[in-house]
Amino acid sequence: MPGHVAGNGQVFRAGESFQEQGYRAYKIHSATPWMYDTGFDQTLDTVREMRAAVGDKFDILVDPNNAFLPHTALAMARKLEEYRVFHFEEPIPAYDYDGYAKLAAAVDIPIAAGEQEYTRWQFRDLINIAQVDILQPDVIKCGGITEFRKIAALAQTYDKPITVHNTQPTIGTLAHLHLWHSTPNCIYPQEYNIEPHPLRDEYPIWKEPVLVKDGFMVAPNKPGLGVELDEDVLKKLRD
Repeated sequence: MPGHVAGNGQVFRAGESFQEQGYRAYKIHSATPWMYDTGFDQTLDTVREMRAAVGDKFDILVDPNNAFLPHTALAMARKLEEYRVFHFEEPIPAYDYDGYAKLAAAVDIPIAAGEQEYTRWQFRDLINIAQVDILQPDVIKCGGITEFRKIAALAQTYDKPITVHNTQPTIGTLAHLHLWHSTPNCIYPQEYNIEPHPLRDEYPIWKEPVLVKDGFMVAPNKPGLGVELDEDVLKKLRD
């Protein structure tokens, strides 16, 4: 599932392209982060055009990065339901757990959050107070693989599915890929950052890159995360 930040036309054309490459979903960032209803917003226009372009057998995920106040997020969610958006991610400030609970209770579209929670105790509150539908722990942010697994066990206890939050297209992607395979409630496609990234695209830091092919990734079966860092490339970057 690629994620992308771009203007309206760029996004739905990119959605068509990645659909042709075998991807199953596409996540868009279509508003000014943390704007409190005051900044740039092309969410509805982008989703409408993208749905028309990709058809019904392709998931669209929307992440406005805490851009809206609660009443605006509620109105937005109801409209996004008409376009069968798969999930609505962090539409309001991350700390507004009561706001999330009211939003999740009022709409059918799944509400997702978790990239700004870092411990199992914060995820406990995200479950019990915020009442979100989909949890999004990020192994880079939450303290590593051990804490991620504890969060996943907590989520499974409460029957909460996980969509891993993943912005790092190299080592972070590999860690999430292994966790995805080994965590029963990671039932949705893994997020994969398709934005240009120098450590993958210009100076690959791994000797045998694990990349997406036909919309899928295969976890390596070697020790650890399964790849070896390219020391020559790392030396060049250090120098």
